[in-house]
Amino acid sequence: MAKIRRYSMEFGKKEKVLNYANQTYQLSRPNKVGAVMALIRECQPKTIQEWERWYFENAYTVSKTPTKITPESLRELGERLYEKITEVVIPEWQAAFSQLTLQDCIDYIYNLTVNRTFDGFLREKSVVNDGLAKIFPDIIFEESDSELDHAGDIDYVAKVDNRAFGIQIKPVTAKANFGNYSPTERMKNSFAEFEEQYGGKVFIVFSLDGEIGNKEVIEQIRQEIERLKK
Repeated sequence: MAKIRRYSMEFGKKEKVLNYANQTYQLSRPNKVGAVMALIRECQPKTIQEWERWYFENAYTVSKTPTKITPESLRELGERLYEKITEVVIPEWQAAFSQLTLQDCIDYIYNLTVNRTFDGFLREKSVVNDGLAKIFPDIIFEESDSELDHAGDIDYVAKVDNRAFGIQIKPVTAKANFGNYSPTERMKNSFAEFEEQYGGKVFIVFSLDGEIGNKEVIEQIRQEIERLKK
């Protein structure tokens, strides 16, 4: 197999802080830079120059009032990223570093392993047993088999005759603004593999204190059940 040339820049140790700030302030979401993976698949470029030219000719923000993306607009996003890092992130981290103790680290590992796992387990059970299972009493919701490839991204498999759809449950903190949440490429691939295997889509359900936070997903699931029954 031929070795694939990489065009991505390397930022060394700075990459962690760049990734953190970029994700925190959502500066590379489709509403800022366009649906880049959909765009490049539409373009099917042979060279990076072809892709770069095509991108700036065709890319618009994914929003109610789409705006054209230009080199200047990307530069502006970079400037905003720099401002957030220097004015917010670094001061916050410096304060955290100066206050961090050994006990904080011990408590954090314990809390992450025991307390948060139990909280997440209770949220999942409540969303499914007290929510989805009562809304759709004819559907059997089963916890995803931990041995399956998709288990890390699909929490429950909902059986509809000989087919099924998937459920992923996330705490509401993972999506402070529901409209801005976007699954990772790994998750999208996992969802696609699930749909190919079982015939049904995967729905992300946000848990708000054990209740369904994104109520609109209920109607989407209802429509999917009707489709799978046909």
